[in-house]
Amino acid sequence: MDGTFAVLFLLAGLADMKINHCATGCLAQSDTPARIALSAGDVQFQKNSISEELYVRYDFNRAYGPFQPVMGASITADGSAWMGFGAAWTGWFANNHGYVQLHLMPGIYAEGDGPDLGSAMEFRSGAEIGWQAKNGLRIGLSYDHRSNADTATLNPGLETVQLRVSIPLKK
Repeated sequence: MDGTFAVLFLLAGLADMKINHCATGCLAQSDTPARIALSAGDVQFQKNSISEELYVRYDFNRAYGPFQPVMGASITADGSAWMGFGAAWTGWFANNHGYVQLHLMPGIYAEGDGPDLGSAMEFRSGAEIGWQAKNGLRIGLSYDHRSNADTATLNPGLETVQLRVSIPLKK
């Protein structure tokens, strides 16, 4: 996997901004439910399953046009960790119950006993598809990629496949 998710995030977000947000301000701030997301899944390195990961993400209670600020942190069974801050874009289908979400988050990677990814700075980009219940609870399947975007000589990349539960927070 390469920068495909990052490119998709930018294309989908910018198209959505042009179509749905620029009439009132392309990056105008709006309220959106804050949420906490918990996920667990498989870590893959060079097409091999190498570990399991626990991941927590906080989605802030505001958006700027179609972009919602998010921050996340993960730890794997082999002791590697990642923490970052970025944005998510969400698209809806099936009467606003089905969703697809793309995210892009630069962050810091600590190798632990995990693979050498070439740099402490690692970008996490990915996609999630899922279902949102009437109460706002989301359940989705997420796939993401981490790499340093060729900012270092070594850039092997790392993928995760996870089941995610996202809980809306009350104001």
